[in-house]
Amino acid sequence: MPENRLILASTSPYRAEILSKLQLPFETMAPETDETELAKETAPELVVRLAKLKAEALTHIENGLIIGSDQVCVIDGKIIGKPLTREKAIEQLLSQSGKTIRFYTGLALHNTTTGITETRLDTFDVTFRTLSNDQIEAYVDIEQPYYCAGSFKSEGLGIALFSDLAGKDPNTLIGLPLIDLIELLEQQGISPLTK
Repeated sequence: MPENRLILASTSPYRAEILSKLQLPFETMAPETDETELAKETAPELVVRLAKLKAEALTHIENGLIIGSDQVCVIDGKIIGKPLTREKAIEQLLSQSGKTIRFYTGLALHNTTTGITETRLDTFDVTFRTLSNDQIEAYVDIEQPYYCAGSFKSEGLGIALFSDLAGKDPNTLIGLPLIDLIELLEQQGISPLTK
């Protein structure tokens, strides 16, 4: 039986960088998915559904193990996505200043041979320092986190915005829960610790 191809259904350089930590060969492909939030959909439901959609968007791949992931943050009970602009990034960070916000990250692994998709949900809490307008603007101008949920890059200077981080896997905050992914891959017979 041919070996499974490991494919990350994402164009995110951050997710690819995280996945490369496992030192397993993989490819990246863009999934064609509609990421529109459904009526009355909760943040956990949204990210798990979108992760599954992304993983299952590449079912044409033979012998594939397709990884899908999606993430949102919730501020004051509202689902917040990527800011896309400087103004929106500043607005998001101002609304997070001095607060604890929760990130929800959905993960899916689809086996194109069996047609089975396994999903996981991980959460991560971030507590922000009380930040001034000038500090927020300086941060946004330096890192330009326009394509990051929550408007920061925790793997970079974003760490200067926080007073506390809480979660089982720091990779979750960047967008790909590796602890959960390793478990899913091992169920498929793939381990980064097997030679």
